[in-house]
Amino acid sequence: MNEIEKRFANVMEVEPDTADLQAIDRIAKANDFDQGISLDEMDAIREEREYSGKISLRLPRTLHRDLTQTAKDEGISLNQFILYKLAK
Repeated sequence: MNEIEKRFANVMEVEPDTADLQAIDRIAKANDFDQGISLDEMDAIREEREYSGKISLRLPRTLHRDLTQTAKDEGISLNQFILYKLAK
């Protein structure tokens, strides 16, 4: 038995009370869609989400400072400057 199994072995199982059952029922009703969604619609949603046009990038503070200053010197935003450099 691994460590997680040992810890869960000591946890008491409790039946949900009326409030729990009502909350579960409300959540189920709120998420119940009769029409559903087709696989094509799901693929379109995934593709749209997959290519949002946004990325998150971590970089050293000094590089961030230098890029920001260079963009400022060029009279453009940091975003425009980075796009320009990436497109080269």
